This record gives sequence, structure tokens and C-alpha cells, in this order.
Amino acid sequence: MKENSFKSVYDAPIGKMIIISDGESIIEIDHVNHDEPIISNPDELCNLAAKQLDEYFAGARIEFDLPLKTIKGTEFQKAAWQALTTIPYGETISYGEQAKRMNNPKAVRAVGGANGKNPFSIVVPCHRVIGANGTLTGYTGGMSRKEWLLGFEKKMRVNGMLDTNSI
Repeated sequence: MKENSFKSVYDAPIGKMIIISDGESIIEIDHVNHDEPIISNPDELCNLAAKQLDEYFAGARIEFDLPLKTIKGTEFQKAAWQALTTIPYGETISYGEQAKRMNNPKAVRAVGGANGKNPFSIVVPCHRVIGANGTLTGYTGGMSRKEWLLGFEKKMRVNGMLDTNSI
């Protein structure tokens, strides 16, 4: 990570998250799974990401509009993360379906591994990928967070609580 990075701790309904910017792009949004203190020094991009996450959790945003930049990852991982962005809000697909969408139907396990390294939790929705039999599998933020996110999106969609005109 570059020395001139900016960090912000975001208090999500599902626990603390960290937002990291390099001053030009968001380079990471992740769940915090430890108790170590994080020093915040947010810039405008961190604040913008926090605002959009607030809108998402309020049910007023289904897509994010942030300048994201991947600073790590293989070409395959980056392709897997790009494929995640095509999964509509409130819907799920299997790892096999994601592999098919990447024109690599045998890469199911590799897709799962790539999703586990997704640097943009929630914004690039790896939580929307589930097992072929419909079970919830794998999420680096923890299975309870994945279950909460999927339930939240489904509830917002089913109850028509989304105001898509304001997004």
C-alpha cells in the first residue's frame, strides 16, 4: 500500500469496515475482523464511499459509483471481481454460474478463491454468490454478515422499499 493512503473506519450495521483511498481512487473496502485500533485520516473519497454505504444500508442505493482501483490480484481474480458487478441487487448466482459468465465453466473453485480476495466488500458484491445447491458458502466477512446482506437486499427488493428514482 502506498504511504500516502487515507483510511476511514465505517460503522456498518453489520460491524466495522475500513475504507482506504490512495487520494485518487478507493483501493480497499473491507470488514474489520479484529479489535486493533485503526487510525482514521479520511479524504473526500473515503467520505464519498461512506456516504454511498450509508445510502445502501438505508435502502436508497443499489449500485455504487466510486472510482475503484485494484492494486493487487491476478488477471483471473480481476476478471472474477468484474463478473461480480453484473449480479443484480437482491439476486444471487452460484460459483458455477459466475465461472460460466467468465467463459471458464470449469474454474468454479478458482472463482471461489478469487471472490475470497475481493478488495471491495459490498461494493463489488461477492456476497451474492452462493453454492450450487442454494446454500450460503464462504464469505471473508463471515457467514453471519453474508446472511444479513442477502436477507437485507431481498427484503428491500420484495417490500418495494427501494426508491430507484433517487439512485
